[in-house]
Amino acid sequence: MNLSGNARIAVFSCAWLIAGFLLLPGFVAVPVAFNDSRFIAMPQGSWSFRHFENLLASSAWWQSAWDSLSVALAATTVATTVGTLCAIGLWRVRPWLATGVGALMLAPMIFPPVVSALALYRVWVAIGLYDTWIGVVLAHSILALPYVLIAVSSSLMLLDRRLEQAARSLGASPLRTAVEIIAPNIRVGIFSGAIFAFIASWDEVVVTMFVSSRSVYTLPRRMWDGLRENVDPTITAVATVLILLTLVGMLASGIYSLRSKARNRYTHER
Repeated sequence: MNLSGNARIAVFSCAWLIAGFLLLPGFVAVPVAFNDSRFIAMPQGSWSFRHFENLLASSAWWQSAWDSLSVALAATTVATTVGTLCAIGLWRVRPWLATGVGALMLAPMIFPPVVSALALYRVWVAIGLYDTWIGVVLAHSILALPYVLIAVSSSLMLLDRRLEQAARSLGASPLRTAVEIIAPNIRVGIFSGAIFAFIASWDEVVVTMFVSSRSVYTLPRRMWDGLRENVDPTITAVATVLILLTLVGMLASGIYSLRSKARNRYTHER
């Protein structure tokens, strides 16, 4: 749709206002992290790396960071593998069946986090997974699965089904076709889904509080407890680092997607 000059300006202005409304509150933590005070406040004249030094010297924060990283990597691996296979399976079945099953698999994204957390808590206690590393990983995998399913399904919509039919006609098994033919052609969707799954697991706090106590003490949970119990200003340094890591991850995902599209365009032109 072509827009006139004034309409284009209005649309871009609204887009930037919405982006600022969503992003600016998060970036407030950045200047606060360089405050020299023992309390959470904006810098008053002097800037300091005091809170970053406290972060680097704290074994508790490092342990929580390791817990978050190990859980996020494991949950990303599980969610990406299961989500990709499910997306390929739904791509192969009839549309009405794919729609119904897909809607059920998206339920963790639709339900309020507290509802999912309470359900997982009751089940995990019953089967002995409460306050265990594997229990937290499985809970995060369930929450991250819809992101992978959506990303991979979007890539599959652009895939020519004749590629699979040709491979099957030449004697390839369904598994070999999925691994050697389908997966390489939807790698952008798989990679994007993995990025979103990692972010979803890394940032999760509500479900983590319900399914674990002290054995797995992730970074978001320590930040929440720090705000609730003693308002530790080191939290602002942690928030700044997390914002930086998120921006780097989004940039890497964007560059990978652009390079993959350029490579595919070059291949088609040849």
